[in-house]
Amino acid sequence: MKIEKEKFGEISDGRDVFIYTLENKNGVKVKLSEYGAIITSIIVPDKDGNFDDVALGYDSLEPYFTNDENFGATIGRNANRISGAEFKIDGEIIRLSANEGKNNLHTDFENGFHKKLWVSAPDEGRNSVTMSYTSPDGENGFPGNLDMKVIFSLSEDNELSIHYEGISDKKTVINCTNHSYFNLAGHSNGDVLDHYVKIFATKYTPVGEGSIPTGENSKVEGTPFDFREFRRIGDEADADNEQLDITGGYDHNFVLDAPGGLISVVEERKSGRRMEVYSSLPGVQFYIGNYIREGLKGKDGAVYGKRSGFCLETQFFPDSVNQDKFASPIFAAGKKYDYTTIYKFTVI
Repeated sequence: MKIEKEKFGEISDGRDVFIYTLENKNGVKVKLSEYGAIITSIIVPDKDGNFDDVALGYDSLEPYFTNDENFGATIGRNANRISGAEFKIDGEIIRLSANEGKNNLHTDFENGFHKKLWVSAPDEGRNSVTMSYTSPDGENGFPGNLDMKVIFSLSEDNELSIHYEGISDKKTVINCTNHSYFNLAGHSNGDVLDHYVKIFATKYTPVGEGSIPTGENSKVEGTPFDFREFRRIGDEADADNEQLDITGGYDHNFVLDAPGGLISVVEERKSGRRMEVYSSLPGVQFYIGNYIREGLKGKDGAVYGKRSGFCLETQFFPDSVNQDKFASPIFAAGKKYDYTTIYKFTVI
């Protein structure tokens, strides 16, 4: 195992940004940017031993300054949506920016965690890089000084682990995710409709206007959301279904049956690549890139478009700060936010 470090560019105030490459004995490589704590590349073999990059992204730093799709980004302090862009902590109203209609999505498009320069600390013995950022009290409306760490590590078993740790000095929301888009055929190989997906969830959270959950957990049985057994993404991505109409295709939170273990498996059967997802978080947002801009220029000369990649964003449920039935992402002062998500790459 080895770690390489090289300059990726500079941010507007002149500070250098470095990018790290983790590599294991199998030749698997993962690239990580200090800017945004972003995964820029995941290179893994197919069933014939041919390597390709399975994560959508960019060749250089500058496109990540915009990165409207959030390719590879660490999202925080809060991932997903908050209705009305506000919620309460101990009776006090916390107001956020209304950046998606009247709601808040992914905290702040220009000032969220994915637009910050994180402090990096590589550890060759663990083949890991720790990214650290202190979010000051009041940043983007959230209370508390939050010390946040995201530890990325690559094992010899081709497991990319993302471990989140956070502690605030005031009661606050902590709900991070990674927004990587995957295409197991290779990031430049078209859409992901031929991927087969299994999600270990008997229920999902239906949404209403603005993709805000209704507050109910509905059974997947008998719906296009039943991924308890492998289902090809394209089979019902455009089915005549009210939920899919609202979101333009799959973009929903699934209520995980057993957080802490295997939560999802994805296969691309032509290449033979398989990805297993493990997480200790209670939910996962399955999104199939319905709103990736057509003609978007990515790395290696690739041109991305609608459904060029899928996301499995582990999380507390959307709008859980306003939904009494959902597990709360509000953490008391001094209480540690401590969760892990693992993406393991194998072949079939």
